[in-house]
Amino acid sequence: MPADALKLVFTDLDGSLLDHHTYSYKSAQQQLRRLERSGIPVVPATSKTRSEVELLRQELANDHPFIVENGAAVFIPVGYFSRQPPDTQEIEDYWVRAFCAPREHWLALLSSLRASFDDEFDHFFNAGVDGVMRMTGLSRELATLANQREFTEPVKWLGTRERRERFMMQLKEAGATVLAGGRFLSVAGDCDKGRALVWLRQLYCEDRGESVCHDLAIGDSGNDCAMLEVAQSALLVRSPVHDFPALRRDTGVMHSTGYGPTGWAEGVARWLQQFDT
Repeated sequence: MPADALKLVFTDLDGSLLDHHTYSYKSAQQQLRRLERSGIPVVPATSKTRSEVELLRQELANDHPFIVENGAAVFIPVGYFSRQPPDTQEIEDYWVRAFCAPREHWLALLSSLRASFDDEFDHFFNAGVDGVMRMTGLSRELATLANQREFTEPVKWLGTRERRERFMMQLKEAGATVLAGGRFLSVAGDCDKGRALVWLRQLYCEDRGESVCHDLAIGDSGNDCAMLEVAQSALLVRSPVHDFPALRRDTGVMHSTGYGPTGWAEGVARWLQQFDT
């Protein structure tokens, strides 16, 4: 493959680039620096909020676009591409492409299900910052950022597996898309990381005048499957708490042996080898 071809890395954060328990990315730093030196954008694609990703991007000195709340929206720094992409709004310092209704819509839907599932679930808005801290182990500062959602709502299921299936079915019948992540159910509209990836990848190709893009999607759980299916290459990162997510594809797929950022770095190094020949 040509060494100078357009390459992109789309990465999940929790459990992939970030350790499932400590949220550290230390083991991935060498490969992150290698990608930056090679001019390969690292695009976060996460269930996290804009506020959370902005904080991490500052730490990583990452100035590339990012996908938030499981594909609900793409945030592109103003001026990143040669022109503002269609179907975007300029909000603060970003060109924003939203793929679903705002958070308030899903909060109203969850409220309507309280009568049927009252003590069987909790969610970020209802729990408040203290509750988010208990659910996630985050500090108060980080829990506050995690609760600054704009498009989706994370739900902590407390009941049985059978009742969870019924709960999810009722949400879907009401028009929600429900994704099962490592810790939470994400309630949102008809959006996913895969759709956001495809849209953003096309922008990169158009802006750089390329017809082919060698992209790698990295994830560890079910809410990553949509993007793992549509990227040219997929890296499934081993998790300490659940099995690899099941994919329909059987080519272009790598499975890490290491967990979290260790597995992330291992897979990225393996992916980059193909361009060294």
